[in-house]
Amino acid sequence: MSAIAFPTPDSEILARRDALIAGLAALVPADALITSEDERRAFETDAFTAYRRMPLAVVLPRTTEEVAKVLAYCHHAKVPVIPRGAGTSLAGGAIPQEDAVVIGLSRLNRVLDIDFPNRIAHVQAGVTNLSITNAVSAEGYFFAPDPSSQLACTIGGNIGMNSGGAHCLKYGVTTNNILGVTLVLVDGTVVEIGGDAMDAPGYDYLGLVCGSEGQLGIITEAKVRILRAAEGARPVLFGFETSEQAGSAVAAIIGAGIIPVAMEFMDKPAIEICEAFAHAGYPLDVDALLIIEVEGSDEEMDAALARIVAIAKQHGVKTVKESKSAIETAAIWKGRKSAFGATGRVADYICMDGTIPTGQLPFVLRRIDEIVKGYGLRVANVFHAGDGNLHPLVLYNVNDPEEARKAEDAGNDILKLCVEVGGCLTGEHGVGIEKRDLMNHQFNREDLHEQMRIRASFDARWILNPAKVFPLDGRLAGEAA
Repeated sequence: MSAIAFPTPDSEILARRDALIAGLAALVPADALITSEDERRAFETDAFTAYRRMPLAVVLPRTTEEVAKVLAYCHHAKVPVIPRGAGTSLAGGAIPQEDAVVIGLSRLNRVLDIDFPNRIAHVQAGVTNLSITNAVSAEGYFFAPDPSSQLACTIGGNIGMNSGGAHCLKYGVTTNNILGVTLVLVDGTVVEIGGDAMDAPGYDYLGLVCGSEGQLGIITEAKVRILRAAEGARPVLFGFETSEQAGSAVAAIIGAGIIPVAMEFMDKPAIEICEAFAHAGYPLDVDALLIIEVEGSDEEMDAALARIVAIAKQHGVKTVKESKSAIETAAIWKGRKSAFGATGRVADYICMDGTIPTGQLPFVLRRIDEIVKGYGLRVANVFHAGDGNLHPLVLYNVNDPEEARKAEDAGNDILKLCVEVGGCLTGEHGVGIEKRDLMNHQFNREDLHEQMRIRASFDARWILNPAKVFPLDGRLAGEAA
């Protein structure tokens, strides 16, 4: 696949490789520097596996101070730097360049402090998402953002991409659940942004950094909100004859002012794939499934579900199945959170990530099906229906270059559709390289130039995670070459 362009490696940097590696070796322990081709190969791509580039070298620091030394050195040497968490990015956010040094944060993996009275966990950037909940669950707390990759993805990457998850409908995405970060700037300067309170004084730099995709600095530590777990939670399966009915039910539930803790959608292909993997008891005689979870006391859950069931009946619900045990609940969520991996067992796919107004769900679901069928391909839809964050999985044969091209084109058309109905190019996966060339479909020339100016104010040489987010040549649609 070659549809997405990469910049030509800087030959002068490549010629200095031995000297650059020697300089890095003087800054970090020997086991923190990876230089051999075989070992570097593990870092040549992320979860957007269609594209690969071998980095110049890889550094695995253990402290903020080591990150600062390496960044200062690369800044002085004018060498690009690629921040990397767990490599779970589905938009190519951690794919390197041949003339770049990867700084991997996997060894910054300690929970530094837990402050239960103030509901704060202080963690290093390489701590996995799920590890935060595991560290506080014995005291009845949890960390709300829960991406499907939460077993592997790290908090630094979550902040970089402003990740969400199934339960973000009620609790918000990453930006709603962080209080402060330790950020290493491009020249090695270490700054503290935010703090122990929700609204730190001064400019909202925290809001700027969250979702910046590693282009403003490298996050090494974070203070995050932990929340008291609800008294109880109950997922319910709602089966519909058509995706349009399910989409209409979602819009009606949200329109009625009901905010479940989660509201997830699967179409028939996704239902069959996930049920074959997880044996969760999903109904197989329906074309669309909603997993709607409510929480609270038994009385609160009963009242909320009664309202939701009444609305679902107005939209032709065929099946309503409540979880009756912790085992059933675990199976239901295992099926949903394993959707991407389970799909990979049956086909190659590109996972899209766009967001739309919930009122547009019925129309957009119909158009996605038409778009993908128009390319002669198949699609499995599984996504966060409550906040309109779509994840169509466009299925194709990776060994067929023509099918690969069609899959990318279909995915681009889906993302353009999201923008056209009033949504945006990404909900939680970020822009990376995948959506970089679609940015001028979302933003006009002035909008993008302002974003580029902000980015350049942090990194004038554009060495932090280059070739991501913005058009490669810095020009926008309609500008002369």
